[in-house]
Amino acid sequence: MCGRATLSKSKAELEKRFRAKFSPMDEEQNIVNYNVAPTQLHPVITSENPDQIQLFKWGLIPFWAKDTKIGSRMINSRIETITEKPSFRNAVKRRRCLVLVDGFYEWKKIDNRKQPYYIHLKNNAVFAMAGIWEKWKNPENGALVYSFSIITQDPNKFMAPIHNRMPAILLPEDEQKWLNINIPVEEALQLIQPPEDDLLAAYPVSNQVNRVSENSAELVVPLSTDQ
Repeated sequence: MCGRATLSKSKAELEKRFRAKFSPMDEEQNIVNYNVAPTQLHPVITSENPDQIQLFKWGLIPFWAKDTKIGSRMINSRIETITEKPSFRNAVKRRRCLVLVDGFYEWKKIDNRKQPYYIHLKNNAVFAMAGIWEKWKNPENGALVYSFSIITQDPNKFMAPIHNRMPAILLPEDEQKWLNINIPVEEALQLIQPPEDDLLAAYPVSNQVNRVSENSAELVVPLSTDQ
C-alpha cells in the first residue's frame, strides 16, 4: 500500500512542471508536507479540471457513503480489482486524477519490526501517482467533500525487497492520457506499469515518521544503518 508521502516543492514549481494553476480557493494554502497522511488535504489534478491544481482529501469517499468515515479505509485502490469494486469502478472510468508528490514512505519488515524507508526519484523531481477521485455531498448541510485514492500495483524489482506493493507512478508523457476519460478504462490502465528499476532511490529513515504529528525535513534524512 501507499500510506504516507512527501511534497517539498513550491507551488510555483508544481505549476511549472504540470502546466496548471492552483485553484483560487487553494492559493493561500500551505502545501509543503514531509508527512502526508490519509484524511489530509493534498494537491491533485483531475480529469474534470486538467489545467488546475486543487487540494483534495486523501481517502476516497464514494458518493453513496453515509458519512466520511469510509475514506480512511479507501486511501489505496488496487489496480487488479479497481474495475470490479463498487467503490472504485465508476471513478476509474470517469474521475481520474494525478496525485502530486516528490516521494513516499514504505515500511520494510525486518525480523519483528518495521523499518520506514523513504523512496523518491533519483533526480529528486516531483512526479505524479495515478489516482481516482470522488465528490461527496453531506446529506445534513449540503457541503461538498472532494477526495481521492492512490492506485497501487505489484512492486518492481527495486521495491520488492522493501514492500509487496507500490504506488502507480506515471511517466510524464502518460499523465495527460491518464486524465483523458475519453480513453477507455482498459486502455488507460495499460499506462500503469512498474517503473524502470533504476528510476528510484530508497533509504531507511527515522521512526519519527510513524507519528502523523511529526512534519519536518528531518523525516527524510537518511539513517546511517537500520535501527
